[in-house]
Amino acid sequence: MSLRLSTVILPYRRWHEGSRSAWMRAEELGFHTGYTYDHLSWRSFRDGPWFGAVPTLTAAAGVTDRMRLGTLVTSPNFRHPVTLAKELVTLDDISGGRVTLGIGAGGTGFDATALGQEPWTPRERADRFAEFVPLLDRLLSEDSVSYEGDFYAAHEARNIPGCVQRPRLPFAVAATGPRGLRLAARHGQAWVTTGDPRLYENGTSEQSVQAIRGQVEKLADACAELGRDVTGLDRILLTGFTPDRSRPLQSLDAFVDFAGRHAELGFTEIAVHWPIPDSDFAADQKVFERIAMEATAQLR
Repeated sequence: MSLRLSTVILPYRRWHEGSRSAWMRAEELGFHTGYTYDHLSWRSFRDGPWFGAVPTLTAAAGVTDRMRLGTLVTSPNFRHPVTLAKELVTLDDISGGRVTLGIGAGGTGFDATALGQEPWTPRERADRFAEFVPLLDRLLSEDSVSYEGDFYAAHEARNIPGCVQRPRLPFAVAATGPRGLRLAARHGQAWVTTGDPRLYENGTSEQSVQAIRGQVEKLADACAELGRDVTGLDRILLTGFTPDRSRPLQSLDAFVDFAGRHAELGFTEIAVHWPIPDSDFAADQKVFERIAMEATAQLR
């Protein structure tokens, strides 16, 4: 399988002041999927404009025809499976079956306390995630679902007619720990990683590749425990959070080298951030577009 190239367009601009044109241009450039973050606010963007993921993707569905659309990633931090499922069924219908749900356990950022709750511990995030994903799987696959769990409940929740994609839209599960990797192996059509966050500040590219290789091996073990062939699971690398940071976007050759090293680890898709001036995702737009148009041909 040839490596696919996707992009992440952060929802920090008004739709008619740059966001709409970015989504349209992303499809013109041939990106496989256009993703966006699903946060209430995020890091350095907290005190500026920031828009909702599902409405943004709905609008993007209206100005694109071929490119897949998705979250990278949604989490339980401020979502409930019942209401999220209804939104996803609707988005999948509007887009004509082009939606992928990237989903993770959440973290300790602004989303963790925006609803007035105390931040969940790592154990509680893992416990909630282990309940959230299977319930969401059912809600998107069955016409009517009733469920009573430790954290979530559903009472005759209906999602008729269901997803355009059958049996449901695909899940891309972000995980590095053993419980999350088992969820990816059981419920995912793809697995997502950003690398090892412990290496971001002071690690090297070589150390990062070794750490990611270890994650890939653990994913294979989780699949083997369930009798699943790991080659049937797409593997997505969300860039920008390894020690390489923005260096792969400095030139076509730099990106091909970076992508090639990760393709050798079994990755099937690499997601790069749409350039944002004066941010961690700053990049030359012309170089970025050249990478979009030419890189995948060199990686076949």
